[in-house]
Amino acid sequence: MYRLCIFDLDGTLLNTVNALTYTTNVTLAAFGLGPIVPEQTKRMVGDGYRTQMERALKACGDENLAHYEAALPLYMENFAKYCMKDVRPYEGIRHLLEYLRKKQVKIAVFSNKPHNQAVENIETIFGKDYFDCVRGEQAGTPKKPAPDGALIVCREMGMTPEECLYLGDTNTDMKTGIAAGMDTAGVTWGFRDRAELEALSPKYIVDHPSQVEMIVDKANMPNEDLNERK
Repeated sequence: MYRLCIFDLDGTLLNTVNALTYTTNVTLAAFGLGPIVPEQTKRMVGDGYRTQMERALKACGDENLAHYEAALPLYMENFAKYCMKDVRPYEGIRHLLEYLRKKQVKIAVFSNKPHNQAVENIETIFGKDYFDCVRGEQAGTPKKPAPDGALIVCREMGMTPEECLYLGDTNTDMKTGIAAGMDTAGVTWGFRDRAELEALSPKYIVDHPSQVEMIVDKANMPNEDLNERK
């Protein structure tokens, strides 16, 4: 039975690729580099903004990362301005979240995005206190794919890992959920392709949020109802 669904943010709940690309390009331009395009951004993000900027700088010719240390605070300054640029929920996400709330399944967000911007993204699109927990990157907690943050969310919600369904769109997310001992679902509507997700062998691969509703419905169905359907 699933009592908590933990969602990745970028590429799972929200399409943030334009905001990430724009912020990266504004930062790169300060050093006479870039631009990158959204398809490149999709491969660069997911492991925190430091790794994202490292990948972007190298892709634009700064192989020795001469601008890396200067780029990090500049990126965060720019991201504070542009983190909501063209951000929107994926088709079917709002319906899924409402379904889970009606079924009294807790919903949480766990992201490698800086915490303040993760909260801004979620509260701007869905409203304050819509989610039971929103957790971005925080000092003292290892980034995904370390399972620490997911397990912290789980404990804060009073759940066990076995009661959680973890959903994400990258190999980093698959590693996180599996390492946390949670049933893990890879979503194909985000930033990476099905092959990347399948390579990590998550419990589920889903192509639309409505499939998550069916998974939760089946998992939470009373045993007598299951027997009647056989």
